Amino acid sequence: MFEGEVRVRFAPSPTGPFHIGGARSALFNWLLARKTHGKLILRVEDTDLERSTKESEENIKEALRWLGLDWDEGVDVGGPYGPYRQTERLTTYEQYTKQLLESGQAYYCYCTDEELEAERQSLLAKGEMPRYMGKCRHLTEQQKKELTEQGHKPTVRFRVPQNKQIMVNDLVRGEVAFDSNGIGDFVIVKSDGIPTYNYAVVIDDALMKISHVIRAEEHLSNTPRQILVYEALGFAVPQFGHISLILGKDRTKMSKRHGATSVDQYRQLGYLPEALVNFLSLLGWSPSGEQEIFSLEELMAEFSAERLAKNPAVFDIDKLNWINAHYIRQISPDRLLELALPHLQQAGYIENEISTEQRNWLIKVLISVQEHISYAAQVVEHVAVYFNDDIVFENQEAKEVLTDPAVMPVLDTFKNKLVELEVVDAQGIQGLLKSIIKELKVNGKKVYMPIRVAITGNTHGPELTNIIPLVGKERVLGRLASTLAKI
Repeated sequence: MFEGEVRVRFAPSPTGPFHIGGARSALFNWLLARKTHGKLILRVEDTDLERSTKESEENIKEALRWLGLDWDEGVDVGGPYGPYRQTERLTTYEQYTKQLLESGQAYYCYCTDEELEAERQSLLAKGEMPRYMGKCRHLTEQQKKELTEQGHKPTVRFRVPQNKQIMVNDLVRGEVAFDSNGIGDFVIVKSDGIPTYNYAVVIDDALMKISHVIRAEEHLSNTPRQILVYEALGFAVPQFGHISLILGKDRTKMSKRHGATSVDQYRQLGYLPEALVNFLSLLGWSPSGEQEIFSLEELMAEFSAERLAKNPAVFDIDKLNWINAHYIRQISPDRLLELALPHLQQAGYIENEISTEQRNWLIKVLISVQEHISYAAQVVEHVAVYFNDDIVFENQEAKEVLTDPAVMPVLDTFKNKLVELEVVDAQGIQGLLKSIIKELKVNGKKVYMPIRVAITGNTHGPELTNIIPLVGKERVLGRLASTLAKI
């Protein structure tokens, strides 16, 4: 049982849109911190100078805030162990590099990229794991001087001890053993003076007093290198936990071919942050009971690291849509309108500015389809019946509905009764439809379906008691006349 303050970190590299896998890692760290009354630190690992951008950093921070995941220390917040961007910590890394060089636990390596690639290919040809074979391990001062004079810019390599078993006591995977002989001396500082990930992350985690490192399974292979650096610098090793991979439904690693992969894409499609958090929490973590719908507060109460799974998690878009649809049905009309507006504007259904009267009308339209959408982008398709007066039959089945000889009396009676109807509201339309059924002595479907197809072109959609009042008498009569002219 861990004693002391739980301090976890989320440390993304700002090299592109915030990936859904990164969001899940952030969520699990946040839940562990909140469950244990600990701290979450947000650190930006921006030492990939060519690919890191301020835009990506802002995208990550905005996505975290949208998901409701705050942080206690880190970028934008500050704290006692800053700075929290790696490029602002270079002098700190230099101090520890000097220490390792002076103790002989690291050394300068002058090998060229071509030499390293030749060594790699040679090992592969022998069926061995590629690793650095230690060519520069024992260079003399004179040799280093000559290589420097020849223009070689050295890297700094960590001297990996031989014949050592490195044990990782993983929260998720239990004990995992690594043999140091299969690792090879690895670069900790590149020739441009920038530290590598496996080096900088150790110094940062140690100095920021990180107690638990919860991260993706793909980092497990990095862990023995990092443990060696912890030990060489005399730092305490944190508790590691490597969470499962996220796979697509075809059980291959999730990628763009499986659909949207960034948090921002789901936001733009009109998914709700609480639904995405709920869904992500179930990817690689299992609650104690059968409950599947969780608020953030419920997740905080229920979460335990012991229930993190090591088996791959499958990203099932149908499951996400089911969860999101649940949340969509719960939201207020105003929030529904806020979600739907960008999609309605993009479809050209409404202008950027809407009047109070339009707003009130739109809210009624959206409420009529609220039960039928899984995310806000689907609104466009579902509300088309309210905007498109030019009737186009959705398919052959819809066309055939109007070929029945019994259809014309229904449509004629509907038109005459609608013309006479004074109050066109849900109650009035309900009464009108019932009177047609009674008068023509036909069942409901023989009335509802031809009217629906005649005024929308579709066989499915919102209730007629919603469509007709919201489209309005004049527009409905105009649509009806257009359809009658076609048949």
